[in-house]
Amino acid sequence: MEVKLKRTYRFAIKTSFYITIFITLLMSVFLYYFFQLNWGVILAFAVSCYVFSFIVIQLRVEKFIYRRVKKIYDDLTLLESTNLSRGSINTDMATLTQEIDKFARDKKLEIETLKVREQYRKEFLGNVSHELKTPLFTIQGYILTLLDGAMNDKNIREKYLKRAGEAVERLSYIVNDLDMITKLEAGDLSLNIESFDIVDLAKNVFGMMEMRAAKKKITLTFDMQYPEPIMVNADKERIQQVLANLIINSVKYGRQKGTTEISIENLIKNKVIVRVTDNGEGIEKSHLPRLFERFYRVDKSGSRKEGGSGLGLSIVKHIIEAHDEKIYVESEPGVGSEFSFTLEKAK
Repeated sequence: MEVKLKRTYRFAIKTSFYITIFITLLMSVFLYYFFQLNWGVILAFAVSCYVFSFIVIQLRVEKFIYRRVKKIYDDLTLLESTNLSRGSINTDMATLTQEIDKFARDKKLEIETLKVREQYRKEFLGNVSHELKTPLFTIQGYILTLLDGAMNDKNIREKYLKRAGEAVERLSYIVNDLDMITKLEAGDLSLNIESFDIVDLAKNVFGMMEMRAAKKKITLTFDMQYPEPIMVNADKERIQQVLANLIINSVKYGRQKGTTEISIENLIKNKVIVRVTDNGEGIEKSHLPRLFERFYRVDKSGSRKEGGSGLGLSIVKHIIEAHDEKIYVESEPGVGSEFSFTLEKAK
């Protein structure tokens, strides 16, 4: 580590001055009693004494302070203080105090962040355990029942195998979604950016969701006719997944004979905003800040009758953020919800 001493001479100047006065007075008294008093000799002695005292005190004090400060730097370096370890040793107390205060603030923030992450990790592990346990126990129950003799009844066998298959499918959804969200968070999932018509993509997603929406008699529609293509730059497959997840949620929590509507608007010169709006049951305001967390459910009863992995909205958020875009949610209980996200317009 480079040694850089910022000299502060105030202490050395004052101390040298006091020493010089004391020794010079002592020298004057000695000359007065035993020799002839010579002011020239006394002045030369005083100057020599002052210079000598100043040099000795300054060097010794700086060396003493440097050793102590270096010990502080070394100790902090062991705690992985990158700012201090990369800098040079500075013996100026004000600067050192500022660096130590900054180091303490950074460490406090780091500790608080680790506590939040630890709590999040505990919740995540608990949620994963719960989500995997439900389909696994379902599969196990049906298989054990069949092995106990129910497989001899054709009707029961087919019904139980079908239900076990549905549980396996749900388990597969959870594992696949976990794998995807892990890749998204680690930045390992590369995006294939291309230009495409977002209106045409939305129509395709409507076609995919038509059967699901028909079961609840929910109408999938646009807010208006879009005769002209609206070209955007994004990963077409991932944006399709975003729209599919938002529409699935809209249908899942929508009311019978309700409506799910997509609108596409110009936001600014090079951005469009895509809105997915429904007139379903809506979401309480207190739940909105945590809505995109993994496995977070508004329904605290833990009901799984609607199925799903519980990761859909979290995946949506990560996909949109991977595009360096924003996602928003507005909702009012009994009125409905609106999810919207921005995309870059193609030039």
